[in-house]
Amino acid sequence: MIIADRMKKNPATASLDMSIKEASEKMKKEKVHRLTVLDDAKHVVGVISEKDILLASPSPASTLSTYEINYLLSKLTVKNIMSRNPLTITKQTTVEEALKLMVENDLSCLPVIENGYLSGIVSKSDMFKILLEMLGANDTGVRVEALVEDKVGVVAGLSEQFTKEGINIISWGTIEGPTADTKVLTFKVQNATVEQVKAIVEPIAKTLDVRSV
Repeated sequence: MIIADRMKKNPATASLDMSIKEASEKMKKEKVHRLTVLDDAKHVVGVISEKDILLASPSPASTLSTYEINYLLSKLTVKNIMSRNPLTITKQTTVEEALKLMVENDLSCLPVIENGYLSGIVSKSDMFKILLEMLGANDTGVRVEALVEDKVGVVAGLSEQFTKEGINIISWGTIEGPTADTKVLTFKVQNATVEQVKAIVEPIAKTLDVRSV
């Protein structure tokens, strides 16, 4: 899966000289948590988030009046508090690559660039939605977590057994096991009972959790 398939197109943007009060109002109007900042040539130069604005705003304990606070916020501009030179990706970046970048750099979003200009944006919430789909969270069935040996043929063997029984696998994923020679499989199947699934899995793998969801 590539980012072009899942990014938000034509994301909301801000200019360098936009006041943070205007930026905050735009976020509320567009129902977003961040704005990509463009310079006069429409190139991406930063990102401003609700958190940035919150940190730049006077604290609740401030003795300033509402009028004074609004005045200060109207004078403070996006370029003063934005995160500069953000990491960007392209439409052809894979979802895995984008997620790795976000995790390694503790990012809440990645602007998507095409031919030097902003084409879209992908956020943590977009990634969570993808993860839910990959785990089959939106479908009912029997969810299984099982510990298997990390060797060729184990996954194929389980898949073959489910196919023989006419049981549909709707999601499948693996993560590292507790030891270097093991993996933990997490998958969901339909058209089967918990008992049927256990009967297939337990001769091949150690079941850690099996439940109808």
